[in-house]
Amino acid sequence: MKQEPGDLQRVGITYVEGSVSGPTGETMKVNFLVDSGAKYSLLPHVVWTRLEIVPKRRERFQLADGTIVGRPVSECRVEFSWGDGHTPVILGDPGDEIALLGAVTLEEFGLVLDPLRRSLQKARLLLMRIA
Repeated sequence: MKQEPGDLQRVGITYVEGSVSGPTGETMKVNFLVDSGAKYSLLPHVVWTRLEIVPKRRERFQLADGTIVGRPVSECRVEFSWGDGHTPVILGDPGDEIALLGAVTLEEFGLVLDPLRRSLQKARLLLMRIA
């Protein structure tokens, strides 16, 4: 069956719930939008300031429209149903209201986004052994 442009399905949006904690140990539940096109995860300004996460460096990022912006980067502890660990995070400016779960965090947990099922799946992890 031939597919017409009007028949194309929209790419689905996938969210996962997790907990984020900073240096004080305080934890917040966060609903992350899975964005496998983003390198780092992003925490909204209200989240990272409440958790007292401190910027460690500043990086430049390109937005979808081509604009280059600078944002502070740090790290935090994240916990999901599949495990927990530390990950780098972009510290969002006021107005950055959506938490993103980026590719680095997904890779750290050995996960990939299945865009057809709109779900996270275990990645095939390879280990090379030289005899």
